[in-house]
Amino acid sequence: MNDLLPSTPAETRSLKQLLADWATAVRGTNHPQPPAYDGPDISLTHLTENTNEVAPGACFVARVRATSDGHPYIGQALARGASMILAQRPAAHFDLTIPPDVAYVEVADTAVALAWLAAAWEGFPGRQLVMIGITGTDGKTTTSSLLHSILQTAGLRVGLLSTLKAVVGEQEEPLAPHVTTPEAPVVQRYLRRMVDAGLTHCILESTSHGLAQHRVTAVDFDIALITNITHEHLDYHGNYEGYFAAKSRLFTSLLLDDWTIPSHNPAKQNVGKTAVLNLDDSSYGRLAAIPVPHQVTYGLSSAADVTAKKVSYEADKTWFEVYFDFPLGRLHGEAQKAQMDFKVPCYSHLLGEFNLYNVLAAVAAARVLQVGPEAIQEGLKKVYGVRGRMERITGGQPFLTIVDFAHTPNSLSRSIAAARQMVADHNGRVITVFGSAGKRDVEKRRMMAEVSIRQADVTILTAEDPRTESLDDILEMMAFGCRSQGGVEGQTFWRMPDRGAAIYFALTLAQKQDVVLICGKGHEQTMCFGATEYPWDDRQAAYTAVKAFLAHEPMPNLGLPTFKEIGD
Repeated sequence: MNDLLPSTPAETRSLKQLLADWATAVRGTNHPQPPAYDGPDISLTHLTENTNEVAPGACFVARVRATSDGHPYIGQALARGASMILAQRPAAHFDLTIPPDVAYVEVADTAVALAWLAAAWEGFPGRQLVMIGITGTDGKTTTSSLLHSILQTAGLRVGLLSTLKAVVGEQEEPLAPHVTTPEAPVVQRYLRRMVDAGLTHCILESTSHGLAQHRVTAVDFDIALITNITHEHLDYHGNYEGYFAAKSRLFTSLLLDDWTIPSHNPAKQNVGKTAVLNLDDSSYGRLAAIPVPHQVTYGLSSAADVTAKKVSYEADKTWFEVYFDFPLGRLHGEAQKAQMDFKVPCYSHLLGEFNLYNVLAAVAAARVLQVGPEAIQEGLKKVYGVRGRMERITGGQPFLTIVDFAHTPNSLSRSIAAARQMVADHNGRVITVFGSAGKRDVEKRRMMAEVSIRQADVTILTAEDPRTESLDDILEMMAFGCRSQGGVEGQTFWRMPDRGAAIYFALTLAQKQDVVLICGKGHEQTMCFGATEYPWDDRQAAYTAVKAFLAHEPMPNLGLPTFKEIGD
């Protein structure tokens, strides 16, 4: 992959100029300062942490990650002609001789330095955009899509960088598989493109990995929004405290001093640093204690600044009235007295209570940006669904079939609850199909299985990116979770390693009033077995399974190594 290459490889940057620009941007502030450097000036062509992308003009970044360290590869980078090495340890530590025409820059954290160098490379584009960061365990992408629609409807020129795609003006581009927040140079490159395209606002989905690994460092955030914080990625962060600390970085970034380089965007000049918090989530108390200049809350609690009342969940829409109850002067100064306490009748095509929270989060951020009620109403209506999020698969089958990205205990619980609401009128059953990824949080395998046994009627355990782990072992861990909650294999839960076969089997169990809920992959386009990414799309697999089911034909081979012919 060439993720760290600049958009125009022929362009070069002077190392000393990059460091000088970094110094200018942060002079006299509490932002990270550039390293002292008195070596030769270097003309750089790109920044990379992949030795395969090193060539003369490259800066090789020796990144230190939880499971890897780039320092042992410095020698390879030098052999391939690297013009600069960015490292956290001295060259003598590796018994390396640095050529006189190569810059060796030692910093405390190469991830932080990479972020600031990338920002300087692109001219600090985040300083010229109203930056809205959205983080949380679940709902980030849906909230981002809703807010993007509302702001566009309001006539704002807004870009989007989310799990699904990058949107720059009228252009949409998919992002790499299994990636939410791209690496810092890619983030900064997209922000530069947005500025060059004349955009004024950007919504940036910020994952815990992205925050912890400084992928969104050197971005001048104006609004930080949280959806929720529940069990996820504890394999990487170690424990809940580490996970919470990563998420909270988005909010503590609002406490940093103003940059010394000016913003020429009037919209940015008029936005106070604001935290948008979920009053009903367990994260609220600790995040509210961060002394961000302004805070706005949302939730179904009547105490929230933005809430919903008269909620009605229907099979294809959610109806509600949005209530706003906070003064504009609280956010934008007493000179602006526009009224903010009113109610607005709305509906969304998105289903379930958890999506109502996503709607309220987006509405709260929109109101911070002074978006009017009409644009909110229309912007919500325009989002008919988010790819792979509670997406209906309609192929003529006499029951509901839904694909959702739910891949955490909390999101699975919410998805099952939403599915239950859809079939509650005729006492239909909820049949789940899901797995749990290999080389990731082990504890959630049991937890997700327990959630499904408690809340769903039928559970089918299957593959979801086992990677280099034994799929049989993963499924046994999940089966143990099912049994611990009274599940009986062959009656209330099944193990089916092949995901296509599992989806097909779920359809054969479904009756007219039921819903088949396929969770865990959502929008993703590949599934990893070993080191190989096999083409995979849950939505296409579900359509294929429905077609075969209705034709009374067996499930065809969709190309996964787990597939077995009937009779094998």
